[in-house]
Amino acid sequence: MTDVHGNHVAYAEIPQPAAALVILNEVVLEIPDPGGEPLPPARLPEASLPLTYLQTEQELVNAYRQPVWKDEAALLAKWVSGLPGGTQPRNAYRTARWLTGSIHQQITYRRRSERGTQSPATTLQLGTGSCRDMATLGTEALRALGMPARFVSGYLNSAVSAAGLGSTHAWLEVYFPDGGWRGFDATSGRATGPDHIPTGVCAHPRGVMPISGSFDNTTGSSLGMKVELTIRRDSPAAPAPYP
Repeated sequence: MTDVHGNHVAYAEIPQPAAALVILNEVVLEIPDPGGEPLPPARLPEASLPLTYLQTEQELVNAYRQPVWKDEAALLAKWVSGLPGGTQPRNAYRTARWLTGSIHQQITYRRRSERGTQSPATTLQLGTGSCRDMATLGTEALRALGMPARFVSGYLNSAVSAAGLGSTHAWLEVYFPDGGWRGFDATSGRATGPDHIPTGVCAHPRGVMPISGSFDNTTGSSLGMKVELTIRRDSPAAPAPYP
């Protein structure tokens, strides 16, 4: 087990032949749940754009300000400025809320089984995308505004996951000088809350794959994978998301 950019990563090498590989990961999370009452709002960061950081944080924030799709940065900046309210000075936190809300309104969710993520320009052109495509668009658009952002992969506690049928979900986080990392879900257009369970974070969408590796095949068998997810609550009440 090692730590890579804040992610706990386990490596395994299996020298003996096997017919199957089963990975069982059980995690117990303690999430505040005040008896079914909505959670009190987290203290909202008050910093304004452009964001300024301590000198000791510059190396961190500069790394998360760099676009992955560099050739699309100008297009994204133009798209953001053309959104309703996009040219007005804003509180940084509310800007992130506004931008991810705009993506939710303009991009139609479409579940995709293809590997990888769409480029931001492709998502804008199609007007559709998966959760990872919308999170990528939000991450790159916020970077075009000079805000350090990162891609997050995890799970969303919902009726689907409770039935053991859930798959991974994707959102983004922004680093605020007076609030640290705060999450935003472009798929729902809201800030993240206790039902968002992160499992990996990275500046690049490809850096959060739950499982990766290779195997030697001498029998002609094809590689397949089946994933089951079950989330159970000790308390039946569902906390409300942060504002």
